Amino acid sequence: MIETKKSLFDNLQNFFGFDNFKGEQEAIITNILSGNDTFVIMPTGGGKSMCYQLPALMTDGMAIVISPLIALMKNQVDQLRAFGGSDSIAHFLNSSLNKSEITKVKEDVMEGKTKLLYVAPESLTKQENIDFLRLNNVSFVAVDEAHCISEWGHDFRPEYRKIRQVISNIGENIPIIALTATATPKVQQDIQKNLQMNNATIYKSSFNRGNLYYEVRAKRNVLKELVRFVKQHQGKSGIIYCLSRKKVEEVAEALNLNGVKALPYHAGLDAKVRADTQDKFLMEDVDVIVATIAFGMGIDKPDVRYVIHHDMPKSMEGYYQETGRAGRDGGEGYCLSFYSEKDIDKLQKFMKDKPVAEREIGTQILKEVIDYAESAVCRRKQILHYFGENFNEAGCNCMCDNCAAQKQHFDAEGPLHKVLSLMKKMGEKFDDHHIISVLMGVDNPQIHNYEHHLLPEFGSGKEEGEILWNSLMRQALLNNFVAKDIDHYGLLHLTKSGNAFIENPYTLKYVLNRPMGSTDDSDDSDSDGKGGTGALDTQLLNMLKDLRKKIAKQKNLPPFVIFQDPSLEEMCTHYPISIDELKQISGVGAGKAMKFGAQFIDLIGKYVEENDIDRPIDMVIKSAANKSAMKVYIIQNIDRHLSLEDIAASKGLSYEDIIREVESIVNSGTKLNLNYYIDEVIDEDKQEEVFDYFRSAEIDSIDDALAELGPNDYTREEVQLMRIKFMSELGN
Repeated sequence: MIETKKSLFDNLQNFFGFDNFKGEQEAIITNILSGNDTFVIMPTGGGKSMCYQLPALMTDGMAIVISPLIALMKNQVDQLRAFGGSDSIAHFLNSSLNKSEITKVKEDVMEGKTKLLYVAPESLTKQENIDFLRLNNVSFVAVDEAHCISEWGHDFRPEYRKIRQVISNIGENIPIIALTATATPKVQQDIQKNLQMNNATIYKSSFNRGNLYYEVRAKRNVLKELVRFVKQHQGKSGIIYCLSRKKVEEVAEALNLNGVKALPYHAGLDAKVRADTQDKFLMEDVDVIVATIAFGMGIDKPDVRYVIHHDMPKSMEGYYQETGRAGRDGGEGYCLSFYSEKDIDKLQKFMKDKPVAEREIGTQILKEVIDYAESAVCRRKQILHYFGENFNEAGCNCMCDNCAAQKQHFDAEGPLHKVLSLMKKMGEKFDDHHIISVLMGVDNPQIHNYEHHLLPEFGSGKEEGEILWNSLMRQALLNNFVAKDIDHYGLLHLTKSGNAFIENPYTLKYVLNRPMGSTDDSDDSDSDGKGGTGALDTQLLNMLKDLRKKIAKQKNLPPFVIFQDPSLEEMCTHYPISIDELKQISGVGAGKAMKFGAQFIDLIGKYVEENDIDRPIDMVIKSAANKSAMKVYIIQNIDRHLSLEDIAASKGLSYEDIIREVESIVNSGTKLNLNYYIDEVIDEDKQEEVFDYFRSAEIDSIDDALAELGPNDYTREEVQLMRIKFMSELGN
């Protein structure tokens, strides 16, 4: 048994200043101090780090802490030193250190000053480090983020598979403590098997984080939604996760443009920049960190008030761990995720070049994310079931969008009996997709191969519809009538409860999934026609149209040249009262805003004040200048007098596409000189006639222009080109 210098509570109080342990911390620490292998499964915020930090401080020798996150190592070392220890009490050894820093670490370790040495798995496996660690008295090894060992974990790291061998090379009978915040039963087995700690004492806390609110929204105009959400939580710390580095940079820039202190954080940034970003977040110099899911965040900040997923993650483990960074102090924690089928398609494409076995694992893991997002069942119940924990959704207390929403129930007795009986008849060898396909009468090759199209049940569920069967299969799994065989392609088999239900069915109600609705992957703040969520203010619209008519008369221009109808309508949902705000309205570029905007924002400002209008919080979704590389490319090449056909071909666009892009540029107020091209394709007389038509037109409809000018005399292309010239010369 390892000797202790003082009682546990004395050390807890003296070093960390706490009077009591959280949860099972005391039992875990006692087990380690007794020299036993220990396996800790504890959700984020449960106090895992204390489980190895305190025993390391109380024992002779030095504990090695293996962690995959450089940011987390630095953060924990800083915290330990801040608690009153010397600078040498804890160190980290990883690729971020230079030679002199590594030498200093090794000197402190050799002199016995260091009680905890944090090591990245890549550094641990280097022979020079193994030889060095052999020279020291290692009290125990802590394997943090132990789920990285398993291919079924959300962040598999091949280096983690070598840890057991390295520990054996460092010394004999060194106790191990493995810790993870996310481990399904399958992952737990993998961890114990790989670390050869099958006799370890297991401490498993509930995965329920009662203070977290979970919500999934269909992804529509997500950048505007993000800015609005963050503005509503002004001054609170938050993390936003994106799938790509490019999206991280875009979102961080958009937040900053809209008055939010935000910084990007991803593996493509210099290590010093990442460290500085982390420090600024911890010191509250910035409110929001925008990070890549793949890189992860090792920031131990207790008062993160919200975690947003711009894109759904690849696994429920990833989702749980990332959302678990909210509300670690037990306070408010809001977990908002945006779901789009396009995102899922992207994730599936990422897997297509992987080996078959890896692809199969990835597909099963991803399917859980899809089912979670699309289901109308309590989010908490689904999360906990995934980690092998049963939960009564009545205990959610409306802390998820599904429990807070009005539910539509259906009588599940008959459909469930049909499904379970069908599974039994088919030998319990198929997944939910196959079972639903049989019921819906989908005659695909797999169903044909098994001759399931000949079953009397084939097509018998068409009347109920696919949404009902998806809802039923999900809830049959959550309520343990069926179980999923992870090792065998996610095939479903009947449980004891399922077999009992076939023999003695009884009345039960299930929740019908709510359709997510169509989603839009665009982050362009003007991607929706009217740009806002509010109702159209028809009184203001009429006032703006009158003003437009008045200005048009003064300038001897058609009204549509000033601002087009969709732009006026968007002004009536967003109420812009400054030139900067006006620039964010669709179809209003900087040029148009400066040329015609003053009277419009003056009118809107007075209207807002007189009618005491509460302007939408997401009004000013400012976007970076020249945010579209395509538009910049087109403008530059028109300046170089390239033909529209050549510009289109170089970008893989059709001629119709390039015309639409040019129209969009001109309509927003940018002046383009296309005379070099128009003079080549349209006679001068024709140009004058079309120009005169638009000068007197009430609306800028191409169809009306063709009807008036004569469809046999002019092509649509000619009218479009002349409309572009007209708008550019007179309106911009």
